[in-house]
Amino acid sequence: MNPLQINDENYRALAQRVVGLSCEYLGALPQLRTFPQITGTSVRDALAGALPEKGQGAVALDALAEVLRLSRPPSPRFFGYVLGSGEPVAALGDYLASVLNQNLTAWRSAPAAVTLERQTIESLAAALHCPGLRGSFCGGGSLANLMGLAMAREAHVPANAQGASLGIVYASTEVHMSIPKAMALLGLGREQLHLVPVDQDFRMDVAQLEQAIAADRAAGRRPFAVVASSGTVNTGSIDPLPEIAAVCRAQGLWLHVDGAYGALAALAVPERFAGLNEADSLSLDPHKWLYQPLDCGLLLYRDAAAARRAFSFSGEYVRPLAEDPVEAFAFFDESLELSRRFRALKLWLSLNYHGLEAFRCAIREDLKHAQQLAHHVRLSERLELCAPVSLSAVCFRHRPVPGAGDADAFNAAVLRRVLERGRIYLSNATLGGAFMLRACFVNHRTTDEDVAQVVPEVLAAADEVQASGRPQR
Repeated sequence: MNPLQINDENYRALAQRVVGLSCEYLGALPQLRTFPQITGTSVRDALAGALPEKGQGAVALDALAEVLRLSRPPSPRFFGYVLGSGEPVAALGDYLASVLNQNLTAWRSAPAAVTLERQTIESLAAALHCPGLRGSFCGGGSLANLMGLAMAREAHVPANAQGASLGIVYASTEVHMSIPKAMALLGLGREQLHLVPVDQDFRMDVAQLEQAIAADRAAGRRPFAVVASSGTVNTGSIDPLPEIAAVCRAQGLWLHVDGAYGALAALAVPERFAGLNEADSLSLDPHKWLYQPLDCGLLLYRDAAAARRAFSFSGEYVRPLAEDPVEAFAFFDESLELSRRFRALKLWLSLNYHGLEAFRCAIREDLKHAQQLAHHVRLSERLELCAPVSLSAVCFRHRPVPGAGDADAFNAAVLRRVLERGRIYLSNATLGGAFMLRACFVNHRTTDEDVAQVVPEVLAAADEVQASGRPQR
């Protein structure tokens, strides 16, 4: 018997032990600190040790409890970044996907998995009021944005054969960091990304976009794409998609919508996402606002031929032998990836178990929680709301404190103290050059009571920073 094989009895015992650990952990989440009391050194030392030459058997699982203890938990009071909460039914789907170990290169290598992924994408696109879009799952919004811009490049300034030539892409000053990265990786260069100013609501200024395009054309440059945000990472602002789409049509430009954070909220509040269905390509992150375990990104696009122009370059060894269009389908002809895991299974299982309406309700709860926090901030004389709450991100800060030094440094110290206290977890943002505290609600475990803790925790942390007597710089 191969030394890597284990019998059914041992495997069942191991699986039951892992399931038991996960159940205990999820049950304890409300009581756990939002960040463990650890340091980089303590974690390194706790997990130190060379890999064994001889296997430990079931004893190896003993260390899992320590891994759980040292991890940042998916707490109901985690409001940092834009990170979904990890829906448990989806985790079971993820487990089974690993057991199946399907490689979704093409239908012939994973017939059920490829079919299920394509059907899940079709159904999700329809639920988002974007019927007819197709696409593929990927690691996350950054990869989806990269692929969307690669399609735009090949459609307007082809580079696959002879290398990249200069072309201009437009995005707002609130654009996600993945877009400048994509410009660099695609050989276009970050300097060819023209950042358009935003209005008072942090939405792309369409008049400024039109002026920028006209100026670039007059200077002999070649505009080819606009990236609109459907939920900016800092504030959740939604760019005016119908107006931007009209500009793209008039100018012959590709419209890519970065919807990694916000676009899935169209399931619950479609009226806020008019124009989403006019995108040529659209990035989504179900591991954000569909609460899926990492990783689960998605790129939708209108034209499969454009995807094949960008990504199809295959060796003879992967050529499908079938003539039937379903059986001949290959994801590697429409995607950057060759080896692809069965990401769709967890989302498909989660959606089928709970139903779309349950996800719509969960998203509406997140939107409500953001408005509740904004209301609590407005009621506090010591705090100020710093941006409109368009979706579920709330940017606020402590007002300047006499004698406490620089306001930005003071707020940064408050955030550090909030995280040290371990009762809630916030992140930060910079708006107009100023440091903000930021709470983002994409958490199906959060309750009204959890939201009510945010302002008291921030004020308590501010009091402790002031009591320390050290001016902030």
